[in-house]
Amino acid sequence: MPTRVRIRDPISIISAFNFGDFRWLIHGFSTRVGGGSRIYGGSALNLGFTKDDSRAAVERNRSLFLAAIVAAKPDGAKTPHKSSHRLRPALGKLVTLKQIHSDIIHRVDRVSESTLVGDGLITNAAGLLLGIQTADCLPIIIVDPKRRAAGVFHAGWRGTVKRIVEKGVGEMQRWFGSRPRDLKAAIGPGIHRCCYTVGEEVRENFESQFAYAATLFREAKDSNPVREKYPLLFLSARPPGHSELPKKIFLDLVEANRRQLMAAGLAAKNIEASPLCTSCHTDLLFSYRAEKGKTGRMLAVAGICD
Repeated sequence: MPTRVRIRDPISIISAFNFGDFRWLIHGFSTRVGGGSRIYGGSALNLGFTKDDSRAAVERNRSLFLAAIVAAKPDGAKTPHKSSHRLRPALGKLVTLKQIHSDIIHRVDRVSESTLVGDGLITNAAGLLLGIQTADCLPIIIVDPKRRAAGVFHAGWRGTVKRIVEKGVGEMQRWFGSRPRDLKAAIGPGIHRCCYTVGEEVRENFESQFAYAATLFREAKDSNPVREKYPLLFLSARPPGHSELPKKIFLDLVEANRRQLMAAGLAAKNIEASPLCTSCHTDLLFSYRAEKGKTGRMLAVAGICD
């Protein structure tokens, strides 16, 4: 599925094609382009309060991003978004979480005075902007166009094993009466199967939960150019005479969450996944793994306007 990048100078926002006709919905996935954080190279749009960046820089970046995402008209709309101005006075109403790689989901209808802890947010209240931070894990937005409800979810491998998006669909059913066949989902940029190496314990966790787990993993032998050129240097006493190179295990986190959404009742045609891998595109996106931990955070945001 192609990804559309909206430009609201100087901010770049990635949006979902399958949400394009919903004039009541504000949504988007941030990139690293167009902010004021110098610590991550150039002018980076870091939206997370990391240990390396200043709080003032992050707050300025958030203001820039939220203003851009609210001002942008929905993709596919033939006329300006008539309701965008109604959210502008509420730009401070960004609701986020202290994320802990869990399956904890909060229903919100106002900004909480205390810090919410978990990895999912759902609402049918207008005027709120729900936000999930990522830098390799998957940001997932689920929208109910019939009941005008939305949810945002943070899905790393731990949250995926705990079925965070499957439970998110269940929570939308419970609180809003959402029917899975009506829901649409967008999986934003995250680390893909080309780059996401994991340990054997991760595969075992998936195998304990999902009958289709084997289809989510692939193996590849590690490469060593020196070994290939000078094989005699690597002789060992063990048969067949050469030590074995370790195998790399790759996880398809996107497919894992797509399968969960389908298991929850969403139609395959209603699930869109960004083809952008964070680890492959550090010019556009933050990647915790590719940048060895010193990186910013992106935001996936969804909100409802009247």
